Amino acid sequence: MYLERVALILEIVGHAGEATVGDICNHSELPKPTAYRLVDDLVGVGLLDPVAKGRFAVGTRLKLIAETDHSDQILLETIAPELRQAANDHGAAFFLSRMRGQAVEIIHVETPDNGVSFLHPGLGKRPLHACSCSKAVAAFRPELAKTADRRLKAYTEFTVTDFDDLQAEFDLIRKTGYASCVEEIERGMCSVAAPFGPNRDAPTMSVGGTGSMRVFTPTFRKKMGKQLIEMTRVLSDRLGWVDPQSIAASA
Repeated sequence: MYLERVALILEIVGHAGEATVGDICNHSELPKPTAYRLVDDLVGVGLLDPVAKGRFAVGTRLKLIAETDHSDQILLETIAPELRQAANDHGAAFFLSRMRGQAVEIIHVETPDNGVSFLHPGLGKRPLHACSCSKAVAAFRPELAKTADRRLKAYTEFTVTDFDDLQAEFDLIRKTGYASCVEEIERGMCSVAAPFGPNRDAPTMSVGGTGSMRVFTPTFRKKMGKQLIEMTRVLSDRLGWVDPQSIAASA
């Protein structure tokens, strides 16, 4: 019964585009107290989003779940070859990251096959404040930034541990269109990443490269950032997405 009521509310809101609790009650036999409770539950888990006072729309989380054509396997058919080419061109590891719930994870890494040594970033969840792949996404997703603990963990002496400083860095990322990590999660290791995704205003993924401080100098990181922005444009075009770089006004 509970799931049937939840499904009914999602159908009503989805068909209408936006709906109030009153609208939901008018199109169902749910009493108002029950409708309010269920709507609160759905908002709490991201299946509905409040869009105005008393009005709700299908939530971002549900939209992401519904994007079955954006599964990891399908994405990698397009993205992995570009990462592989970049890895061989630069002699460094290149990665794809994407949102998983309220976190960002590295889901795929390509490494050079030309015998050049490289640093491998590994797979899995990355801290929102100390890795370029996650900062690149979180800078454009306020709901992720809100989940960051204000007591930010220091992985090295270079990790940003002040929440206000992190917000200032997010501002810079939005302006430049890419994020950097300079020995913030591991000494001697740097990375650069650019965000992209189906919705240019709320990216869910990032592509990036990582290497040593010796190679990833400030000049190289800036150059790499611009190259990654161009890569996201190419990938977005191939995937049929809108150009993500209207994200950054001054990229």
